[in-house]
Amino acid sequence: MPPTLGALLRTPHLRLSLLAGQEDPDRRVEWVAVSELEDPTPYLEGGELLLTTGVRWAGGVPDLRDYTRRLARRRITALGFGVGVVLEETPEPLRRAADEYGLALVEVGRETPFIAVGKEVSRLLAKEEYEGLSRAFAAQRGLTRAALTGAPAIVDLLARDLGAWVLLLSADGSVRHAAPASAAGRAAGLGPELDRLRDAGTRASVSLTSVGGQVSAQPLATGRQVRGFLVVGTGGVLGPDERTLVNAAASLLSLELERTAHSRTARVHEGVLSALLTGALDPLHPGAGRLRETLPAAPVVVAAAGGFGPAHPPEGVLVTESGGRALLLAHADTGEGVIREVLEGPVGVSDPADYGDLASAVSQAERALEAAGAEDRIVRAGDLPGGLLGLADSPEGARMAGDLLAPLLRERTAAELLASLRAYLAASGRWDSAADTLGIHRHTLRYRMNRIRDLLPGDLDDPDYRVELWIALRVRGVRGR
Repeated sequence: MPPTLGALLRTPHLRLSLLAGQEDPDRRVEWVAVSELEDPTPYLEGGELLLTTGVRWAGGVPDLRDYTRRLARRRITALGFGVGVVLEETPEPLRRAADEYGLALVEVGRETPFIAVGKEVSRLLAKEEYEGLSRAFAAQRGLTRAALTGAPAIVDLLARDLGAWVLLLSADGSVRHAAPASAAGRAAGLGPELDRLRDAGTRASVSLTSVGGQVSAQPLATGRQVRGFLVVGTGGVLGPDERTLVNAAASLLSLELERTAHSRTARVHEGVLSALLTGALDPLHPGAGRLRETLPAAPVVVAAAGGFGPAHPPEGVLVTESGGRALLLAHADTGEGVIREVLEGPVGVSDPADYGDLASAVSQAERALEAAGAEDRIVRAGDLPGGLLGLADSPEGARMAGDLLAPLLRERTAAELLASLRAYLAASGRWDSAADTLGIHRHTLRYRMNRIRDLLPGDLDDPDYRVELWIALRVRGVRGR
């Protein structure tokens, strides 16, 4: 409830009586001032309820018509005259002057101290401020909920709450959304003001008076980049609560435009990376010079993982999804910390490669990812065994190795048998050399090898079979002892 003259008159304990100015009892009371000066206007701003007892009138009543005229020109809300201190009733000339100049005149009874009137106005001001803040917080919560739907919902709600027209403009000044829709035509005359805002920086704003009221515009920016403008047209100057609401909407719209821009950019990057990795796009083509400027500089690495982490890829890092796996492309010097923030779970990273070798890099990253298994770690292709043995060192290779060595693995003495087989194959069948490696007598080794021949289905004298057994032992990590 705002502090108005009518509200004070309706307050029973103040016992105020309106003697003149009945035509506008709802004028706002900005403050209460007490003065016994014959001309207090130099100390008034306008909007006050001025209280006086006429204590200086005891020796002679001044020109009350001139006194009232000055107060009316100062546009105070009302004059309150306290009776029973100097004069027992409000002077009749004061009543006539108040009627002549349209100044509200209130009589304050002797039983009502002036401070009681001041306290009541202070209470109403505090109540009004609290109610305003409550409305502002409720409106801001509404804007935040609207942000979940998108920028147009924020604009529509702001226009409704302010009783205004609102425009959301792109960085070039074109209309992205207008509330109401008929307000879109107002954007045509804003070009010069938007140019001023662009030159003034992201923290600037502009306000101008138009035929229909006040128009304010401010940039919507994240960092130093202006992504659009918010324009609000109202019938008058916005109050503090309304300005707070506009600022909240501007912040939410800035975040929404940033999110939308990032989403569009991310989709473009995903498409470019997918085309690169599938060979649909040749970055080495003579006409792809501008494209190469936007890509991570060679040499690059490819990383593969089961999914994406919580962080957005930083500048110079591209990501996409392919075959149920998350793929990343970055410069070869990109740290593991960045890779770990962007990708989630086990990660495989290729060796540094040029853009002409991306297909090979993808294969390396996927192989390294398979080697990582279920462990939450980063495995680099350069740390894996190379050549044909490296190709076999994979989950599928481990399964085949287990199948091949299964007859030995089921034995109680499996460790001795596997070590003996490895030493025998490493020594190319030389008994003495293999026995020395194991630290056993050659007759013991011969016994073990005869047992192995009985258990294995293949022929140990077959070179192909011996090669398969050797690779299986290496994949299983078996060491001679």
